[in-house]
Amino acid sequence: MTTPQVDPTSVEALEQRLGDPWDDANPVGFSQVLAADERGELLDAGEHLLDTFGLGAEFVPVSEGGRLASLPRLISLMRAVFRRDPCLGLGYGASSLIASVNVWTAGTASQRDTVADLLLRKRKLACGYYELAHGNDLARVEFEALPSGDGLLLNGTKQVISNIHRADAVILFARTQAGTGSRNHSQVLVDLTRAPRDRVTHLPRFRTTGMRGVPLGGVTFRDCPVPSDGVLGTPGQGLETALKSFQVTRVALPGMFQGIVDTGLRTTLQASKARTVYGRAVTDLPQTRSVLADTFADLLLCDAFTTVAARGVHLLPREASLTTAAVKFLVPRVLMDAMGRLSSVLGARFYLRDGDTAVFQKLLRDLQPVGFGHLARVAGQMTLLPQLPLLARRGWAQP
Repeated sequence: MTTPQVDPTSVEALEQRLGDPWDDANPVGFSQVLAADERGELLDAGEHLLDTFGLGAEFVPVSEGGRLASLPRLISLMRAVFRRDPCLGLGYGASSLIASVNVWTAGTASQRDTVADLLLRKRKLACGYYELAHGNDLARVEFEALPSGDGLLLNGTKQVISNIHRADAVILFARTQAGTGSRNHSQVLVDLTRAPRDRVTHLPRFRTTGMRGVPLGGVTFRDCPVPSDGVLGTPGQGLETALKSFQVTRVALPGMFQGIVDTGLRTTLQASKARTVYGRAVTDLPQTRSVLADTFADLLLCDAFTTVAARGVHLLPREASLTTAAVKFLVPRVLMDAMGRLSSVLGARFYLRDGDTAVFQKLLRDLQPVGFGHLARVAGQMTLLPQLPLLARRGWAQP
């Protein structure tokens, strides 16, 4: 009897590469993940492993030479990475998705070829949507990419961008026309390797409580000339491109972050089975059993919801703005509440940085951006609210 071969690009193959997380000799085990977190660094061994797996190809559509054919499959793959180390998941993978999906949405053939080649060569792509002064309000972005001669002139600052200091290219959401209208912004693909060095200044790294290993930086451009053919889609339609791209990312990211709670549940269960209170294992206490069961049910709920919404992006794209916004609003809250309940089971041990439960405090910190990172929950809520009256009129039976 022959042993079935495992698809080398499958979730199972990735899990095999990652190995036993509790093995101290594993270069990508929890002990090494925690050590890298204490140093505030991405785990080098983890990045090398994902390079050899070819994870960059997962963010490139099959039509462009990559392996991206199914959003649910991508979420499953990335969830395995988030289960091991959320910093690797966000710093190596999800940030490339956030940037590249804009190119697949509105880019020209040349732009698509450029970004596909970059990711397939295991290079980094960054994305600068927001500015700290304006939060999620893209319409108020002040960064400029105004016409100058036969190109554009970049002026302004973008903060809190993953991988900006090591990216070969960046997608910048910029004002391309003066005024406050809805068609005054565009997205611009900028080749950082060709930008004049004296016109680009990298800001110091932003220190964070969670996701310590993710290299979050900023960049300032001063009268930096770039070609006008870097604009994605029609000039002035940057907001439309962003909203289309958000239909992918606001379901993908919460789906990936579920891996954090998965590991949190396994860690809590393992610690509770090994601990004795009142003469019996903690897992025998009714309150503990209730929390563990509720958390498992929450994970099933989130998995079902994100899977349906992710499949809907393919099958019902006209309704994706609604379903993905609902995922972004609901799933992060469920995940954060679940981790909070698990911490109550661990008690004082949930914040220890050493020992068998040390990974939990990292996971708890790393989970928080699911509620405000990239797109805040309130942004999903604001997308839902205007559509509720119409949905009610269409959905309620006529008397």
